[in-house]
Amino acid sequence: MAEKTIGQIPRPVREQYQKGMTAFERKNFDYAIAIFNQVLAQEPGFFECRQALRVCQHGKSGGGSTFFRKMLSGAGSSPLLAKAQMQKDPLESIKTAEQILNNDPNNGAAHKLLADAALNAAMPKTAVLSLEIVTKNTPKDEDAQKSLARAYSAAGQGEKAEQIMSELMRLHPGDLRLADELKDISARKTLSEGGYEALSSGAGSYRDILKDKSKAEALEQESRQVKSEDVAQRQIAKLEAELVQQPNDLKKLRTVAELYVQQKSYDRALETYNRIIEKEGAADPSLQKAIAETTLKKYEAAIAALNPQAPDYAETSAQLKAERDNYVLTEARQRAERYPNDLTIRFELAELLFKLGKFREAMPEFQKATTNPNRRLAAMSYLGQCFAALGRYDMAAGQLQTALKEKPVFDDEKKEMSYALADVFEKMGKQKEADELYKEIYMVDMGFKDVMAKVEASYNRLPP
Repeated sequence: MAEKTIGQIPRPVREQYQKGMTAFERKNFDYAIAIFNQVLAQEPGFFECRQALRVCQHGKSGGGSTFFRKMLSGAGSSPLLAKAQMQKDPLESIKTAEQILNNDPNNGAAHKLLADAALNAAMPKTAVLSLEIVTKNTPKDEDAQKSLARAYSAAGQGEKAEQIMSELMRLHPGDLRLADELKDISARKTLSEGGYEALSSGAGSYRDILKDKSKAEALEQESRQVKSEDVAQRQIAKLEAELVQQPNDLKKLRTVAELYVQQKSYDRALETYNRIIEKEGAADPSLQKAIAETTLKKYEAAIAALNPQAPDYAETSAQLKAERDNYVLTEARQRAERYPNDLTIRFELAELLFKLGKFREAMPEFQKATTNPNRRLAAMSYLGQCFAALGRYDMAAGQLQTALKEKPVFDDEKKEMSYALADVFEKMGKQKEADELYKEIYMVDMGFKDVMAKVEASYNRLPP
């Protein structure tokens, strides 16, 4: 079963999920957990709901620190684990494991069982979600690290998988099985990056499978992400002809608009999007976002087309950029007002305000976005950077440190957060703490920003 995004979930289930998110925002964790479990019973591959459920489970447990809480939550876990291990259907095993995690969100055995079942059900991101928790809680569990590397690889995150396996190889240089696994993971990463994974899986070319060669060519043409101008134009003509007979086919209209965007015919794309609004209304947030992105591209194209040698270049360029920024900000605010409970939209508004240097306006929006489990860490990081930009370094440090504690894997996001915190420490005069963070980044990515120079400077400060 493939994992799904919120856009692939039927509307009634999405509405149920939003009710759960509302309960979560109000810290009504029991109700939210009940709703999220109901949603996942209908759509087990709904990954964003799985993430939200996991955050709620931890919120309900309050950290699970007391002995009494641990004894209470663990009391019924062994029979449920045994039940899950006996179940042949991986989706049923996942459901049973979630029952354990509802009361004991750090139960390593349940997470491992859930991860195994998720991989068997072709849900690698779900497996990663559990295995990251296991490796964070038990960092010396090398079996869990291997499982996480395999899950990362299956989820298309080859670089993270390689990092884990390479570190294990460093610890166990003579382990031939590890060496073979590392080779396999590296090969899979290369295949994935080159776009050859479907062919290497043994399925062969779909041209050989489909008997109708013309149908194969049409399928290939429609599935290409980047089409030549000539192919795109023919595709538009074909779809427009079909729309004469099927004027209410909104999917075809959307495809026509996207093709116009690819051709950089932004006015025609916007006209086509407006045709959708005339038929469906403006209730779809993804449609509003597509219109905003197309309008932004139109502005960017107009700015790029200006002649730098023209006498009024600076004035015209500044005017267009001001109009662009004003449009983008106005549109983002309108979307946030139209969908006040959509925390992703609020995060996008906050991110835009941050980029425009409007830190005070961005801060409350980022604060709201921290309740979105999919944007929580990014929002906390931005919030810390807002505090830093306003000179509130103690608050910035606290915010960034909290975010870093919740980030187990040293990926690009953690590098950014660590660098931001190091910069704050420097401004606070805490050079030693800053240097330690720069060194941590240097150990995993010495080419990140200017960390190499920062680390070299730290050693130059040492007494001879």
